[in-house]
This record gives sequence, C-alpha cells and structure tokens, in this order.
Amino acid sequence: MIKEYKTINEVVGPLMAIDKVEGIKYEELLEVRLSNGEIRRGQVLEIHEDKALVQIFEGTSGINLKESTARFLGHPLELGVSEDMVGRVFDGLGRPKDGGPEILAEKNVDINGEVINPVSRDYPDEFIQTGISAIDHLNTLVRGQKLPVFSGFGLPHKELAAQIARQATVLNTDDDFAVVFAGIGITFEEAEFFMEDFRQTGAIDRSVVFMNLANDPAIERIATPRMALTAAEYLAYEKGMHVLVIMTDMTNYCEALREISAARREVPGRRGYPGYLYTNLATLYERAGRIRGLKGSVTQIPILTMPEDDKTHPIPDLTGYITEGQIILSRELDKNGIQPPIDVLPSLSRLKDKGTGEGKTRKDHAPTMNQLFAAYAQGKQAKELAVVLGDSALSDVDKIYAKFAERFEEEYVNQGFYENRSIEETLNLGWELLAMLPRTELKRIKDDMLDEYLTEGV
Repeated sequence: MIKEYKTINEVVGPLMAIDKVEGIKYEELLEVRLSNGEIRRGQVLEIHEDKALVQIFEGTSGINLKESTARFLGHPLELGVSEDMVGRVFDGLGRPKDGGPEILAEKNVDINGEVINPVSRDYPDEFIQTGISAIDHLNTLVRGQKLPVFSGFGLPHKELAAQIARQATVLNTDDDFAVVFAGIGITFEEAEFFMEDFRQTGAIDRSVVFMNLANDPAIERIATPRMALTAAEYLAYEKGMHVLVIMTDMTNYCEALREISAARREVPGRRGYPGYLYTNLATLYERAGRIRGLKGSVTQIPILTMPEDDKTHPIPDLTGYITEGQIILSRELDKNGIQPPIDVLPSLSRLKDKGTGEGKTRKDHAPTMNQLFAAYAQGKQAKELAVVLGDSALSDVDKIYAKFAERFEEEYVNQGFYENRSIEETLNLGWELLAMLPRTELKRIKDDMLDEYLTEGV
C-alpha cells in the first residue's frame, strides 16, 4: 500500500523538503495532492536519513504546506514506448499534446536509460546523407555518431535543424529511418516553426517530437532530452530502426541545471554551472551509438547556442570534449547572406574518414575534401592579405585562390535551407570549383583521379 505523507515542511523554488519518509529511493517519482485536489508530479533529488528533497515538475507556487499530501510511487520517471509514437507530438514529460489518443504502451521504460557496455559497442562507419554539402562532403556524419552544432543567438540554427530532420537518410539500405526531435526550452514561435515545417514537408510521418517550451517549468527541461533518447533507444535497439536525434537548445538544458543547482545551494563551478555539468552532459551524449548484433542505431545532433559566441564557454567547451566533432555556424557568413552559414574551417567531424570512400560515398570523397579544405583556407588568407596590402600585392595564383574562396562560399556552402543535394551532386560541384585552380596546385589528389574526374568539372 502506498503511504501518504503530510510532513511537507519547506518549499524553495521548484524544490520541496519532506520529513519522516521511509524506504524512499533516489530519482523515485512522487505525486503531491494540493488542497484543491490538483495533483503535481515530482522526483526525489536527495535523501538524508528520514528527509527527502524533491523537485516538482509543475513548480511549487500555490502549495499550502499544511494541507498538501505527498505519495511516493516506487519507480523513477518512465516513458511508455510503442511504435505508435512515430508521427506523434508530446510535451517534455512524454504526454501527448497533438490532440491524438493516449499511446498504448508496449512497456514503460526508465528515462535514464541503461549504460552500454563499451565492449558491446560497434564502431560508427556508415554514411548519413543530410543533403547539405558542407556537412556531407567536408564534415561527414556517420551512423551512431554524436555531432553537435555550435550556433549563436540569432543565427539560423532552427532552420538548419529542420533541414536535417527533413532531408537526412541512410544510403544503400532498406532499413526504417526515424527522426526524434527534442525542443528544449524553445519559444512558442520556434515550436510553431518546427511543427509547421514538419507537417508541410511530411517529415512528421517519420518523426517523434518532444516539445518543452520556454514558459514550461525548468524542471521539465531536465527530463525532455531523456524522454527523447529513451524513445530513440527503443526504436533503434528493439525495432531495428536507424534513429537520428536532434536536440535544441542544449544551452537551455544547462541553464535549467544551473537553476536547480542554485536552488539546492550547491557550490557552483565555472560561470555558476554545477561542477557535475560534464558528467551530466555525458549521460546524454553517450547514449548515441551502435550495439554489436543489433540492426538499429542512435545518431545525435545536439544544437547549442554559445553565449556571446564564446567557444570557451563551459557548455560548448565540455560538449566538445564528449562528442566527436562540431559544426560551427558563422555570424560573418550569415551577415553576407550565406545559408546555411556553416564555418567550414573550424568545423570538424572526427569520424568522417570511417563513413566515406568507395562503397559508402565515392572513391574521390576524401581527396576532394582535403583539397577543398586546403584551397579554401589559402583563398581566405589571400583575401585577408588583399584587405591589408591591396589586390596588387597578390600573385596571380593568390588571386585565383581568392576568387575560389568567393565562389566556394557562394555556390558550395550557400545552398539555402530547401535544397537537398545528393553526395554525387556535392562531389561534382567540388570538382567544378577545383577546375578553377591550376592542375599543379591540386597536390592532394592523385593524377589518375584527376584524369578521371577533373575534365568533368571544367
């Protein structure tokens, strides 16, 4: 029998202290019944002897301490999972918010997931085509990878997220592909943008959407990415689907962590964030991957906005340590009208070499990628030199490189948010740009490959 407690003795922000509890476990779920009959849910954060500190998902405003009762449910926060989740929209706690029926759950799963044994992990090595040249060719995403997008306030990361959700696909396979989208602390306008885009393009039919809005309780924000990842793991490892998880905005998640940490009066770490921020983020990011013997996979694209465009801020800094690269959006490219404004040179995918080449993309993928990187970097240097010394200071070859950099940004990076390029189209465009350079400058591509492909680009 579930015992009810009338020993609530303190409320601070979203936190509540309950005395004289027995047999309570960490992260156990509870219900608080208010004097007016309203029920709010919460979760155990801390236990000390017979005292429990809990966080209330809907907030603690209006709670009368003497007349409210608490009952602990004996299990952690869970998500009822089923294949019927695909095509549906849920709130940050996994409750349907699209007006559809309740999900008939196949089973209830702890949202904190289970640790994957490193020995059972399979290495990510299959190409995922996003239809975006700057990602597919130069910073390739592979199945089972975690590749974050580092953005800034006001940059079009939501458009990029919607484009990836719309266009992403695993080539050369008939296996089912699904997108799990988690909106974390986003505005109503952003939520409407995503939902309208998903519905108009049909992407909703293969998506599971979790929406936590900016005016929802901060405590709910902590659960939202875990809800999304739990749904993704179920679809991947039990239903054999390739699942792409897009989470935006992870900065809002970290701000919620900081808010709760401050309410608990914990000693702050860098910039006021809790000292366990790295560990907490790792519990999310490390849920990406492939498992030996299982067909499905979980690939992650977390999106975060860097405060003041600062890459050394704790959130992007720690994210970079845990994940396998980063896609960085440039404010300068955005001002120049380049969409998506992906800053190619500092962006990186550490697993790109595993997902490219003959049989996966094309044999000329890696050489052209290296040559485009080198040529663009040299072209940027030439343009910077021209700003300082004038065009007359550039050699003829430098002028070609400067022109190459301009065309590279205008034609290759700048494709808009609704153009879906196949990897073949991207590679052919790369050859077309490389044909601008003298053949003697193409030192990163072997002669036989130049003979085969270069004439096609002219």
